[in-house]
Amino acid sequence: MLEKVPGRKVTGPASTDWEIPGMTTVAAYAAPAAKAPLERTTIERRAVGPHDVLIDIKYAGICHSDIHQVNEGWGESIFPMVPGHEIAGVVSEVGAEVTKFKVGDRVGVGCMVDSCRECEYCLRGEEQYCVKGNIPTYNGIGKDGQPTYGGYSEKVVVDEAFVVRIPDSLPLDVAAPLLCAGITTYSPLKHWNAGPGKKVAIVGLGGLGHMAVKLAHAMGAEVTVLSQSLRKKDDGLKLGADHYHATSDPKTFEELAGTFDLIVSTVSAPMDFGALLSLLRVDGALVNVGAPEEPVSLNLFSVIGGRKTLAGSAIGGIAETQEMLDFCAEHNIGAEIELIRADQINEAYDRVLASDVRYRFVIDTSTI
Repeated sequence: MLEKVPGRKVTGPASTDWEIPGMTTVAAYAAPAAKAPLERTTIERRAVGPHDVLIDIKYAGICHSDIHQVNEGWGESIFPMVPGHEIAGVVSEVGAEVTKFKVGDRVGVGCMVDSCRECEYCLRGEEQYCVKGNIPTYNGIGKDGQPTYGGYSEKVVVDEAFVVRIPDSLPLDVAAPLLCAGITTYSPLKHWNAGPGKKVAIVGLGGLGHMAVKLAHAMGAEVTVLSQSLRKKDDGLKLGADHYHATSDPKTFEELAGTFDLIVSTVSAPMDFGALLSLLRVDGALVNVGAPEEPVSLNLFSVIGGRKTLAGSAIGGIAETQEMLDFCAEHNIGAEIELIRADQINEAYDRVLASDVRYRFVIDTSTI
């Protein structure tokens, strides 16, 4: 049950009449409990503080991680939960001390809305690796002690330090998924030096994978898609892949052994990491951005034999997220989306689980 806090109005079963002046009631879609269908409700957004911006959300992407967290696949979650960390919108109010944004600016919010801002990683612009843990956009607890609620809603209030500017040339609907799918794949591609002369493989052609292909191609790498089947081959080649192979075909691993400098796995299901590692050159890296719910096993000789690296990567810092958006604007890169109404969210969740989306569902939040 939600705690009754004097001065804070809470909607739902634990509703009270207490209210903080300046708070805003907004419509949202929330999961009331683990594995429950999302339903329309209302939530309270905090009053705009000195460093805050109020954003009218226009579009919100549906990320597979939203489903993981609603279903408690990654551990215990906080309910009711308003998912959504791919947020694109327009600033409608700014705090008295805000310097980065003004009313009318096109902005985005990604996977985090705060961090300690003091540790070595925060100070070097890698807030995603905050020693004390960054505060996620939803399914987290803010510095005010209250749960954070995400982008499946009409408005959000965020500290300006965790808001990014969406370039004018990027339509807001195709830009929304860049705030997670875009930065999640851009960051490892940049860190592991994808570019001319490098052979890069992308495992999986879904919401993350299709962005990884576009970005790696724009960076100048030779790009190969590794997918379970050849069903999406034509799409992969159109998105920028140079080659496309099916991992269900044993010949793939024979033909491509020792080929790649970098493999980015975007799949959130258990994989045969030994087989994937066999495709790396000496000093190559296999980087995971997909997070399976189940543990995986690995024979370490798969790593030792070629001085190979098995690594992980989590989103990017705020500065790098802005860099990614600017890169996408320069290269005319947006997500491939299917725009849906808010009342189609539960159907969209089912379709994501069935791999029936090309390649990102985006909610038109005007329909909430």
